[in-house]
Amino acid sequence: MNDELGRRCETALGELLQRRMRVNLYEELVAGVGRGVDITSYPILSGLARLGPVTAGTLGAEVGLDRSGVSRHATRLEEGGLIVRRPDPDDARNTLLILTDDGERIIAVLRERLAGMFDQQLRSWPREQAEQFVAGLERFVRENHDRSFADIAPGADTPLTPMDQERS
Repeated sequence: MNDELGRRCETALGELLQRRMRVNLYEELVAGVGRGVDITSYPILSGLARLGPVTAGTLGAEVGLDRSGVSRHATRLEEGGLIVRRPDPDDARNTLLILTDDGERIIAVLRERLAGMFDQQLRSWPREQAEQFVAGLERFVRENHDRSFADIAPGADTPLTPMDQERS
């Protein structure tokens, strides 16, 4: 493989992960759901479904928000009956966020809706190309799931320069 593939991947992922792309996707995904689910609270609900009962701080680290942001969105989801707060049995100072049965049902609906959105988008691709794309994406995610930036950065034993830090 040549270095150009890494650059193309960086460009494509950079574009895909931009906030405006997520907003467009989430707007369509959560349309009409109500119950406190919108483009800003969906990542909280989705993250909680992936992680199970967790504190706001732990969930925030997963979804890229601080604890207060998670708590604010969680309040709306709690008012909608999709999550509850319970004392952490392992640490009485903490509160766990937990999906309710309704929250589980809403997540199932949203996951089906999202899968349908992706199916629709891939429908115009040749079948073999779509299958290769999904298989490659699954592999990319699997291989990078538990790696830290230091594990995958070339020259990871070299501290980032100020210029590198600005780019990351």
